[in-house]
Amino acid sequence: MPLLFRPEVQKLATLSGHHDCVYALTGAPATPIVYSAGSDGFVVAWNSAVPEQDGELVARVENSVYALQYVAGRNLLLIGHNFQGVQVIDLHQKKLVHATALPPVAIFDIVYAASQQRIYVALGDGTLAVLHSETFRLLHLQRLSDKSLRCLALHEERGELAVGGSDQLVRVLDAASLQVKYTLEGSTNSVFTATYSPDGRWLLTAGRDAHLRIWDVAQGYPEAQSIIAHLFAINHVAYSPDGQFFATCSMDKSIKLWEAESFRLLRVLDKARHAGHGTSVNKLFWSGPRNRLVSCSDDRSLAVWQLVQSG
Repeated sequence: MPLLFRPEVQKLATLSGHHDCVYALTGAPATPIVYSAGSDGFVVAWNSAVPEQDGELVARVENSVYALQYVAGRNLLLIGHNFQGVQVIDLHQKKLVHATALPPVAIFDIVYAASQQRIYVALGDGTLAVLHSETFRLLHLQRLSDKSLRCLALHEERGELAVGGSDQLVRVLDAASLQVKYTLEGSTNSVFTATYSPDGRWLLTAGRDAHLRIWDVAQGYPEAQSIIAHLFAINHVAYSPDGQFFATCSMDKSIKLWEAESFRLLRVLDKARHAGHGTSVNKLFWSGPRNRLVSCSDDRSLAVWQLVQSG
């Protein structure tokens, strides 16, 4: 059933401390701790429940970071260190415990797949790297494109991995064999973000052409809907943990909140109306039991947003 209300959204805080653009966010949705990274090589932990508290430096690397992945249950943080590989931080010990060298290119996304005992890494040379999730040993390099792989999304139940790239395609692979099962055409420019709905029914993709595309998973991934969702490139799409909402963020400096059931636009969060970001919004993360939304931007800051579900 569609929602009978439009939630209000309040900006709770601006989190400052990065010295350059912030590109990556991750964390455990059940806890309020969020990790960020970007061009300055700083990896910082923040508490979204206490947003007035300063961030804590977790790691500092030489090059920029576009991809972070928190590993639930193991308290590990995977860092996609551009041109260096994947580095693993033990958050209890606060130290580097593994480092896996990869081809010296940008790392755009990382997915941890417990069911497959694998870590999938999207590389800037069109290669998909596969690591063992326990040993972090490199298992396989699979060349999928002659252009960058930009985003990954895992459907655990179907054992499928969606890979979006700068060649305008989304490839859906068998997560075990890495064979391409479906090739999704329709995007007219680079695909920057992909995510499955929490119930596994839909795959949402978006990117430089500013269209949000909705693919019907059960029917073999036909395009069910295409929405002109932003003015410029869509950098990220993220569902709320309860599955009621998803949010998109864009190079047009805005965040948009959508109803998941109907794909209806609910709110626009921008600088004029909500004291939002002043430049491109790059990544979103839903944090903690209070359903707070955290965003990061080229303006070197993070923002913490609270949904208020009043009638």
